Amino acid sequence: MRENTENHNSPPREALNSLNTAEVDNFSSNMCNSSIERLLLSNDNLWRASEIEKIKHNSTGYKNLDNILPNRGWPTRGLIEVVNQYDGVGELQLLIPLMLSVIKQGKWILWVCPPHTVYAPALQQAGIDTNQILIVDKTISCKDALWSIEKALRNKSCGLVLTWQTWLSTKVLRRLQLAAETGGTLGFIFKRRDNKCSPSNIRLRIKHTTSGFHDFDEASIALIKAHGGTQAKCTSIKLYQHHLQSP
Repeated sequence: MRENTENHNSPPREALNSLNTAEVDNFSSNMCNSSIERLLLSNDNLWRASEIEKIKHNSTGYKNLDNILPNRGWPTRGLIEVVNQYDGVGELQLLIPLMLSVIKQGKWILWVCPPHTVYAPALQQAGIDTNQILIVDKTISCKDALWSIEKALRNKSCGLVLTWQTWLSTKVLRRLQLAAETGGTLGFIFKRRDNKCSPSNIRLRIKHTTSGFHDFDEASIALIKAHGGTQAKCTSIKLYQHHLQSP
């Protein structure tokens, strides 16, 4: 009579095989997830929303504005959209402290399609070295303008890009956002209409608060949305007293 050498208390061989396969699959899945997580965390261009406070920011130069922005200032890279129904409501005075900071770093600033003539004497009076400013005229084609914006955002020698573009699609904005994150550059897009699907870091709305259209020193700033889930907020600021457009 053939002796049965198997332990009757042990699980069937099929069950063991099934268990081993499940363990291998689980192990492989964990290893894959771990590798993906390490890859993502090693990319400085990606961040968790819970880590918004760890992202570098610079003061705007306006205390009231700092108080409503994530981490109390402008991000050092990415896109910021400024919605202004009319040109010349303080959007450029708003950025004079930032422009001064960029100039001091030895980086250059690109202006793409400004709606009015850039008044160089006012920039110089504000302490901005115009030798570090490049201007792309508004007569350029849309395709060439976007090419210039993207190239500048990817260039680490460029510290700031200012552009006036209203009809940029969400797809184009994503591409420019990636370029800014890659190059470590900050870009401002001035536009007439808000895009609720925009991937930009921050979306602001600016309005002048005084009755005179060309003679005002205060602006109302509304934070529409920002990365990190910041709620909409509003404030008023005293603008830098230099007119950056020709009289």
